[in-house]
Amino acid sequence: MSAIHEIPEVAGLDGNVGSIRIPPEIDVPISPRVRALIDTREFRRLAEISQLGLVSRVYPAANHTRFEHSLGVYRLALCYLRRLASDPRFTEVVKRADGELLMVAALLHDLGHWPFCHPIEDIQLPSVPRHELFANSFLLESEIADVIRDDWGINPRDVVTLLSEKPRDRVSRILSTMLSGPVDIDKMDYLRRDSLHAGVPYGNNFDQNRLIASLCLNEAGDGLAISQKGKTAAEMMVFARYVMFSEVYWHHSVRSATAMLQRAFHQVCGSLELDTLFRKTESELSRELVQTAGETGAGELLRGLFGPTRRLYKRLAQYSIFHDQEIYNRLARKPYPHLVACAEKFADVASTHLGRRIPPHEVLFDAPPISREVEFNVEIHDTKTNTYRRLGELSPVVRALAERQFDDYVKRVRIFVHPDVVADLQRLTDLNKLVNEAIEAVG
Repeated sequence: MSAIHEIPEVAGLDGNVGSIRIPPEIDVPISPRVRALIDTREFRRLAEISQLGLVSRVYPAANHTRFEHSLGVYRLALCYLRRLASDPRFTEVVKRADGELLMVAALLHDLGHWPFCHPIEDIQLPSVPRHELFANSFLLESEIADVIRDDWGINPRDVVTLLSEKPRDRVSRILSTMLSGPVDIDKMDYLRRDSLHAGVPYGNNFDQNRLIASLCLNEAGDGLAISQKGKTAAEMMVFARYVMFSEVYWHHSVRSATAMLQRAFHQVCGSLELDTLFRKTESELSRELVQTAGETGAGELLRGLFGPTRRLYKRLAQYSIFHDQEIYNRLARKPYPHLVACAEKFADVASTHLGRRIPPHEVLFDAPPISREVEFNVEIHDTKTNTYRRLGELSPVVRALAERQFDDYVKRVRIFVHPDVVADLQRLTDLNKLVNEAIEAVG
């Protein structure tokens, strides 16, 4: 038996240690040293930060927390270790101490997340840190650092290195792909968990158990691959991610809420102490944003999201690479300040044509981030011939979904406007001409 099998928490998957129950009817092994981590103030904070943030404005049951998600990711780390502990190539390189480091990193991987982290990060303001780096103060200077050191016998700096630095050796490359790679434990959990709480079937439509059972090392021996028997499950996981982005994460109303938050945060950011703000719970951060914004345009946007009455902006127009390609190309992948300038100019142009003023904050230009969210570049091991090939080479479905279909169909550029002006703006003739005029004026 591998030494990894003897790790108490891995053995606890069979029910011989205490556990916490999380949806959907999953028991998470909890030993005293795991309990010491999750009972810290820094980790408990995650129980008051929702996993999907603004998605709950559209899917009201999607209010599960990063605390729940982190427990799910930690449990999957145990499942991955138990499976790979039967692979001699894995155990030759990854020892018990490495497995325990992975477990701690899996449990704490979201420690640096603040409320509405991804929408705020996506606008790439110079004053906003990456959440991976923001976690360092928790991991190195707080009570949680003492628990990592005293209860686990792990140097907290090693956890920081694994979570936020480029892998430097073969072991760290393997562990990194388990945490963040084509078939990582983070995606494996959030797809099913987000689908469950949003009340949609899409993220559940892949065989998680078969995918885990097919795990092995890649040809180079420095990352995860899957055997041929997991190929169909991998294809279905790619499709699950595609549909979850299309129908949940980037649903047009979710993007409207996202655009409202981003525009408001962009306006008030200079008046905030971000290090203090990002340590707050979701309700605390929301209140401080609204209070800071006051009776400004940003305040109106924020009250539409967090006030007593939900008031999302309406979709005026949308563009893709296939529909109104010229406008799409002029706005997609542009820096956020450029989008703000174009939106404000369009408000001016439209005001002239309508004969009444449209305040600048009542027009929002939204362009999703440029990274490929569904890219799935994993090797498939054919055990009969002992050869490795990329999944994209073997599956035209994956190649199409991860490249053309996702970027070309899901990543649309949209214009959202205040509900009170949408009807008037829809009646404008040559709307696209006015949009182009605004873009040209900005340069």
